[in-house]
Amino acid sequence: MAFTSPQVATLETAPSKTAEKKQKKIRVNWSIYTFILPAALFLGIFSIYPILMTFVLSFEQVDLGGIISGDTPFAGLQNYQQVLSDPVFQRGVGISLIFTIASVTFQYLFGFLLALLFNQRFPLHKLFRGLVMIGWVLPIVVNSTIFKWMLQQDTGIINYALLSLHITQQPIPWLTDPKVALLSPIIANIWLGIPFYMALLLAGLQSISPQLYEAARVDGANGLQRLRYITVPLMRSPSLIVLVLGIIYTLNVFDLIYILTNGGPANATNVLPIYAYQQAFSYFNLGNGAAVTVLMFVFLLVVSTGYLFLIRREGSSAA
Repeated sequence: MAFTSPQVATLETAPSKTAEKKQKKIRVNWSIYTFILPAALFLGIFSIYPILMTFVLSFEQVDLGGIISGDTPFAGLQNYQQVLSDPVFQRGVGISLIFTIASVTFQYLFGFLLALLFNQRFPLHKLFRGLVMIGWVLPIVVNSTIFKWMLQQDTGIINYALLSLHITQQPIPWLTDPKVALLSPIIANIWLGIPFYMALLLAGLQSISPQLYEAARVDGANGLQRLRYITVPLMRSPSLIVLVLGIIYTLNVFDLIYILTNGGPANATNVLPIYAYQQAFSYFNLGNGAAVTVLMFVFLLVVSTGYLFLIRREGSSAA
């Protein structure tokens, strides 16, 4: 009768236990990947693939004939040269910057003031906060159509109010005069973006410990001093996040301007997304449209990289 020592049995069972652990770990990993797979497929099909194809198209000569025949020869940097030398594109860069800076500035200011207001306790403050969010909840198409009706020269309610209050002597052509047309999408976009800024900034305000304000009151600090020395410094990171997101969203605004003015009159509101759309789907020059999109992507990538650098530097200085 053969006997097996305990040491030999341990050595024989150890590899089997290790193999079982590896198989269990593989099964767990596969279950995780199974949950991730649908989201990864969706992201790859609807985000990554279009981005890659846009980069490819920006280096090819793609017009209506090429789309039909499938002949899209390599064009190198020709699309970028044509776009950068186009006066309409050059003017569109300036218009996009004005639109973005004006919108983000006033959206942040009004959003921060509303966040300070709704951070206080007063009767029906939740109801009023919900009413402010209506502009953000409604679809942009609905909001744009409402603003287009309000800004009509002869039948718009804004001109009616200005004339009734004797602020102006004649109706203002908000949508048809190149000198004032850009104000229309700026005003509409400011109103649409204020709830977004307010919600994010309010979340940042509510993360500040009330004990800091109580200690400041004990030390005799008034409201302005508490705002200057406590609120503003501690809201630096949330404000930076909101501003970067606002710049990205505003620079990509298309539907609002398309419904209000369609880039007109006389290209007075022809921002870069409108210009890219016209190149691709009005003139069927997909190569130039893709080049404009890539240039916008690079600019926003630089902005995002700068934001990450500032966040890292702020984190290192705080440590």
